[in-house]
Amino acid sequence: MLTVVAALVAATPAPVQAQRLSLAERVTLLENQANAENRSAGQANLEAQNRITQLQAEVSGLRNQIETLTHEIEQLKQRNRDQYVDLDSRLQRLEGGEPVAATPNSPAPAPADATPAPAPVEPVAGPAPSAADPAAGVPADPAAEEAAYQAALDTLVERFEADQSARMFRAFINDYPASPLVPNAWYWLGESYYVTQNYELALEAFESLLSGYPGSRKEADAFLKVGYCQIALGQRAAGEATLREVSSRYPGSEAAAKAESRLRTLALENR
Repeated sequence: MLTVVAALVAATPAPVQAQRLSLAERVTLLENQANAENRSAGQANLEAQNRITQLQAEVSGLRNQIETLTHEIEQLKQRNRDQYVDLDSRLQRLEGGEPVAATPNSPAPAPADATPAPAPVEPVAGPAPSAADPAAGVPADPAAEEAAYQAALDTLVERFEADQSARMFRAFINDYPASPLVPNAWYWLGESYYVTQNYELALEAFESLLSGYPGSRKEADAFLKVGYCQIALGQRAAGEATLREVSSRYPGSEAAAKAESRLRTLALENR
């Protein structure tokens, strides 16, 4: 019996020791796993930080590109505005030279308060006398003439004050009836009325240009706008006929392309 008990006592610490070793191994294993996870998390954080830095650099580069492009676009817009504003006067100088004489008994310009804003309502006068009119005897001031035209065009194109530009173009036509810029002034007078939806007055202005100055380089554009005005006034059949005539009379021109595009749009509306 003593032998058996001694053997049992000797055997008892072995499982406890084995259990202790097992717990130690588990702790070691958990520590190893925690270390591995920490290393992985640290690596992930490092990669994320690198990616954020890279994205920030890319965003900064894109911002610089946007600022550069925005500046270039503004420069192009300004250049286009400048070219558009003085295009008519420059082409007229290339085509016909300097303005000549003005009629001394030119009617007075329409007063600024003759029409209520925003839509001027003064009637359209007939076409001004041409530069070859023998009644023209007093030389006009070319600088003042061009400045007046430029100011009216700038008011319409640059500041978009269409009602004011209409008064200024009418005053120009009255003050400088012999100017080679008068046909263009009639066209832009029509445009001033058109953008304020005074289609009847716009139609009269465009027709005054066509009847008084045949062969003007604004003829095709004025013809096109006649069709637009007719359609806007509910004269659809007449407007479509005018647009077809623009297309046939001025083939290959920008006015013809716009007329054909408008006709296609009207055809789609009829479906």
